[in-house]
Amino acid sequence: MDIADDKTPLLNKTYGRERNTRLKLALLLIGVIFVAVLIGYSVAFFVHRCPGNAKEDTAISNLLIRSVSAKNIEENLKVLSGVPHLAGTPEGLKTAEYVRDKWLEQGLDSAKLVPYNVMLSYPNPDLPNKVSLLENGTEIFHSALEEKILRPEDYNPNIVPPFNAYSHQGEIEGNLVYVNYGRHEDFKFVQENYPEININGSIVIVKYGKLFRGTKVKLAQRAGAIGVILYSDPAEYALEGESYVYPSSWWLPGTGVQRGNVFDSDAKGDPATPGYPAKPYMYRLDDEDTALPKIPVHPIGYDDARRFLREMTGPEVPNDWRGNLNITYRLGPGFTNTNRKVKLSVHSSREQRTVYNVIGTITGKTEPDRYVILGNHRDAWVYGAMDPSSGTASLLEITRAYGELIVSGRWRPRRTIIFASWDAEEYGLLGSTEYVEEFQSSLADRAIAYINVDMSLVGNYTFYARGTPLLYQAVFEATKKVADPDGTADSLYDSWLAKSAPGADKPRVADMGSGSDFAPFVYRIGVSALDMFYSYDLKKVQHYPVYHSSYETFYCVKTFVDSNFLRSQAVAQVWAEVGRHLGDAVVLPMDTREYGIRIRQAMDAIRELYADKMEQQDIYFDDIYSALDNFTSATERFKTEIDQVNKDNPLEVRNVNDRLMNLERSFIDPLGLPGRKYLRHVVFAPSEHDQYSSSAFAGLVDAMFEIDSDPRPEERWDVVRQQMAVIAYTIQSAAYALLGVAGI
Repeated sequence: MDIADDKTPLLNKTYGRERNTRLKLALLLIGVIFVAVLIGYSVAFFVHRCPGNAKEDTAISNLLIRSVSAKNIEENLKVLSGVPHLAGTPEGLKTAEYVRDKWLEQGLDSAKLVPYNVMLSYPNPDLPNKVSLLENGTEIFHSALEEKILRPEDYNPNIVPPFNAYSHQGEIEGNLVYVNYGRHEDFKFVQENYPEININGSIVIVKYGKLFRGTKVKLAQRAGAIGVILYSDPAEYALEGESYVYPSSWWLPGTGVQRGNVFDSDAKGDPATPGYPAKPYMYRLDDEDTALPKIPVHPIGYDDARRFLREMTGPEVPNDWRGNLNITYRLGPGFTNTNRKVKLSVHSSREQRTVYNVIGTITGKTEPDRYVILGNHRDAWVYGAMDPSSGTASLLEITRAYGELIVSGRWRPRRTIIFASWDAEEYGLLGSTEYVEEFQSSLADRAIAYINVDMSLVGNYTFYARGTPLLYQAVFEATKKVADPDGTADSLYDSWLAKSAPGADKPRVADMGSGSDFAPFVYRIGVSALDMFYSYDLKKVQHYPVYHSSYETFYCVKTFVDSNFLRSQAVAQVWAEVGRHLGDAVVLPMDTREYGIRIRQAMDAIRELYADKMEQQDIYFDDIYSALDNFTSATERFKTEIDQVNKDNPLEVRNVNDRLMNLERSFIDPLGLPGRKYLRHVVFAPSEHDQYSSSAFAGLVDAMFEIDSDPRPEERWDVVRQQMAVIAYTIQSAAYALLGVAGI
C-alpha cells in the first residue's frame, strides 16, 4: 500500500444556484473589480520595491573570490593567536571586542556583543590537578602540572594548565585499569573476557581518539569507575617517532596534553539552563542535577602516561590495543609492586561567568527577513592557532571583503547575511546554543542556512566538507570557482573529488556529527548547515596532533601546515562564495533530489544490517520505502517546478524558496529522539555512543544497538517499532511539504 493513499476523503460540497437581483449582481461585479485592482496594484508595488528581482550579479562572485587575501588571513592569525584567550577570561572579552570593532571598521551595518551568563570550569591555581603514583601512601611521582615550554616565544603567563573542563572535584585512590580508547566495546571486552578485573571502584586510563572524550567518561562512569585518566598515545599523535615532534614538526611531544570538556549531553549549551538561554533571569539547575560528570577526570601527556603504564600488572592487552610507548601494555588492575596505587587529584571549579558572542549583520535589500548565517567560534584553550583562530582569521577577511563591496555601494545582498563569532564553544557549544535558544522563534522562521568554519585548516591534504544534503549544490558550485591551492588540479573541486571520492562523479560530503556550532541549528530547529576546512589525510591521521595543546601556535601553522596561507585562502573563498550565493541568488541554490538520494542510501545500509533481525519481530521496511518513493517523486516534481518558475514574479520565487528553506524543518520531530529530547532531527543526529560521529536515523540505530543483550529487549523493540513509524511519517510529511498546496 502506498503510505500516501491512507487519507480521509474530504467532503464534497456543492452549492446551488440562486436567483440574484440586478443590484446584487452589480455589487458583486464592483467588488470583484475592486479586489482585482487592489491585488494588481499590490503585486506591482511589491515588484517595484524589489529592484533587480530576477538578477544576480555574477561579476560580484568573481570580484569577491579574488579579493580574499592570503596575506590578510596570515596577519589576522598572527594577531588572534598571539595570546591565550580562554572563554570567560579578560583575554576572551578583549578578543570579542577586537572582532566587533573590526567589523564596524570594515563597514558592516551593525556589530554587537551578545552576553550570556553560563557555567564554566577552571583549574584551581592554588591546588593543581595531577595524577600521582603512591607507594605505601606516599607520593613518589606525579604528572606534570604544566606543559613544558619548548620555544621561548611560546611562553605566556596566562596559559591554562592542562585540565578537563567540568570534571568532578575529588581526590581518589585506587587500582589502575587500562581500557584502550574507552569505547563501549572496550569496556565490554574487559568485562566479558576478564571478569576478575573489576572496573567498578577502579581508576581507568584510556587513550584519546576514536570518540568524544566526554563519551569515554560517561561510559567509564556507567561501568563503575571512580575516575578517568586520558592521554594521547604516540601511535596516533607522533607517527614519525618521539624524536621528531614539535617544534621540529607538527607531531605532539610527550609533554603535550590535550585539554577539552567532558560534557556529554543532548542538551549542549549552558549545563545549568538546558533548553533555555542563560540570561540573568533564567532558572538554573543545581550542580548535582546537571548532566555533568560525577567522577574526576584529568588529561596527561604520554611521557607521564608511560610512567604509569609500564608498571602495570595483569594480562597483556590484545594487539590492536597497543600503542607506541615501547612498553608492554597490560590491563591491570594495579601495579607489579602491590604497595603502589594511583591517586587522582582534581580541584577544578564550576562557576558562572559571562561569555560574549559577537553578531554582525549586512541587511538584505530585497528579503531582509531571510537570513544566511556564517559562523565560527572564537574561544581557544590556549593559542588556538588552528582551532579556532584559523577560522576566525578567515572570517575577518571575509567580512573585510563583504564590507568593501557594501561601503563602495557596488553591491548589497538580496537577503540578510549574519556573521557570528561564538564564545565558549570549547565548553560544549555554549555560545551558539544559547543564541539559538534565545532567538529560536526568529531563526526557525527566517534562517535559510548556517555555514560553519570551526577552523580553516587542520592539515594540508585536501578540502573537506560535511553538511546536510540541501547544501551540496552550493559547495560544489563554489569549489569549482576556487583555484586548487596546491596547483595539482584545475580547481579546488577537482582536487577534492580526486582525493575524497576517486572514480565518483561528485566529491564526498560527509554527514554531520556534533562537536561544532552547526549542531543547535541543525538538530534543534532544522536549519540546513555546512561545515568545512582543509584537512589531513583521514586514512592516515586520526586528528591533528597538537590539538588543544599549548603547541598549537602560529609558528606551527606557518611552518608545517600552510606556509603561504593559500589553503586558508581557498577555504575562505569557498566560505565567502557559498554565503554570497545563498544570500544573493533569486532561487536558492539547493537541490532537494540530493536529500532523497542520501536518505535512501542511509536506509539501504540500515536495512542491510537489521532487516533479518527485524523480520523475526514482524517489523518491515515497506512503509518507509513507500514514503521514500513518494519523497523522491516529490523532489523530481519540485525540480521541474523550480526550472519553470517565473523569476520576475516575487510571489512565485518566495513560494519555492520557502519550501526549500522549510524542507529541513520537515525532518524535525518536536518530541525529539528517544531519551534525547533536545536532538530533534529524525534523519541526522550525533550517535548516542559518540557525540562526534554522525548517525543517520540515530533514533532507530541507537534502539537497535546490541538489542539482543538488553535485559529488557521487548521495551527496546517497542522503541524500534515507534521509530520505524516516526521515520515513515516524517519522510512522507517532507514529501507533502515539497508539493505545497498539492500535498494537502
